[in-house]
Amino acid sequence: MANIKSQIKRIVINEKRHQANVAFKSSYKTACKAVEAAVKANDKEKAVSALSFAYKKLDKGQAKGIFHKNFVARHKATLANLVNSL
Repeated sequence: MANIKSQIKRIVINEKRHQANVAFKSSYKTACKAVEAAVKANDKEKAVSALSFAYKKLDKGQAKGIFHKNFVARHKATLANLVNSL
């Protein structure tokens, strides 16, 4: 454990940010699973709305610096291909 007061604060802040990022990534994964489930059920309307929500999560994650831009582009393309396969 750190002895310096400012470093102790940084450790606390880093842990809070880590928890927030983990929660955000989890919510993104849930959104992706919703798209996949809608595609599996052959529900085009539900898949499109779930895709829109997943895109929103990806864009927000990129803006916050949680996701890399290439990660976002790759996952958007994969999800779009799934929905377009209907």
